[in-house]
Amino acid sequence: MRKKIFLIPILILLLDQITKLAVKGFDLFGWNYPGMMLGESRPVLGDFLRWTFVENPGMAFGLDFGMPVILSLFSIAASIFLVHLLRKTSADGWSGLWIALALVLGGAAGNLIDRVFYGVFYNYAPLFYGRVVDFVDVDIPDFSLFGRELERFYIFNIADAAVSVGVVLLLIFYPTSGKQTAPSPIVS
Repeated sequence: MRKKIFLIPILILLLDQITKLAVKGFDLFGWNYPGMMLGESRPVLGDFLRWTFVENPGMAFGLDFGMPVILSLFSIAASIFLVHLLRKTSADGWSGLWIALALVLGGAAGNLIDRVFYGVFYNYAPLFYGRVVDFVDVDIPDFSLFGRELERFYIFNIADAAVSVGVVLLLIFYPTSGKQTAPSPIVS
């Protein structure tokens, strides 16, 4: 069971990268697929769900602190830490915690590939200065939050969705000192 949990982040990583390549396009080993133009939007379910191609140089929700190398290095460290947690956490009765960690790891690794390699792969920036490809554009009911009017949800990708679901599951399944069924680390 321990090794099988790594199938989840691998599947998320593959799905994330395949969809990003389909949106951004590629020219690899004689295969040329043009993808979408930056800013282009295509309806999937009418106006409710669209594929809209944008690139994000920062982190979630377009937050950009102007330090792409630091963000990339932090992502690498976080991914290594998540692998360590997955390897050390016991699965006895706690598959929810494992799945949560696996989702976060898969999503973090997916966006990490964009940040570290896409600048070089697409020939627009050096290593660690790539931009994350986002494309899932969902309509939401209009509302105001902190003085800002929101009409559509932020554009995101498969990796972002995996991290978000994983974090929610972590909040649900993370053991607290008061729970008697908390997972115990496997001692090596």
